[in-house]
Amino acid sequence: MLRLIKYILLDIIQNRMVIGYTLFLLAVSLGLFSLNDDPTKGLVSLLNIALIVTPLVSIVFSTIHFYNSSEFIEMMAAQPLRRSLIVRAEFWSLSLALVTAVVIGMGIPIALYASTSTGLALLAVTVVLTVVFVSLAMYASVRTRDKAKGIGGVLLLWFLFALLYDAFVLLFMFMFSDYPLEKAVLAMVALNPIDLARVTVLLQLDMAALMGYTGALFREFLGTVNGIIFASAVLTVWSAVPVVAAVNVFNRKDL
Repeated sequence: MLRLIKYILLDIIQNRMVIGYTLFLLAVSLGLFSLNDDPTKGLVSLLNIALIVTPLVSIVFSTIHFYNSSEFIEMMAAQPLRRSLIVRAEFWSLSLALVTAVVIGMGIPIALYASTSTGLALLAVTVVLTVVFVSLAMYASVRTRDKAKGIGGVLLLWFLFALLYDAFVLLFMFMFSDYPLEKAVLAMVALNPIDLARVTVLLQLDMAALMGYTGALFREFLGTVNGIIFASAVLTVWSAVPVVAAVNVFNRKDL
């Protein structure tokens, strides 16, 4: 499996999109920190990039790469290899490549300008979010043979998590405002990895004006430390479940 990961990883890191993504993160991160004298303001600005751009690039690039590697995957499946090894090798290779891009693009500026617990939390959350959306991409790619449908599906998924989900939560709160909704809202937030990542970092910042309703709920019901542990644990589940499901689907799939 390690040899397979090495081969796929070497191919991915030479991809122009991965190189461009790394340079983009590096340029934006350095620019944001240079424009703000206060590192905390730079981290807050960088958080928005991490929550929008990182999931989008991770899920779209991983999906495209999986479909473009279909002939290679079929060839590997014809070899005396377990199918689960092929899917896991693709997952780990994509995750390592995109996480490396994040560590270089965001990690270096954070180390230079904001090497605090909050800065490290932002970097860690971005890494986990990258792995989560690679995992989701693997499941979506394995589920359908059609490349256009697969890419359209992951874009819709990103759009739901990044933009629409909060609107649904607000609508739910408005419609049932006469009822105690705190626990229900916490459960709904757990169903969105992007919201969980945002809450985890904002709990570290402890800035009430930025935390919003969901962040305040996490702090009130779970406390700062317990809230971070809970969000991190749920993000870990988000990272593992889709790729496990992808392995199960791929094992039964007729190639």
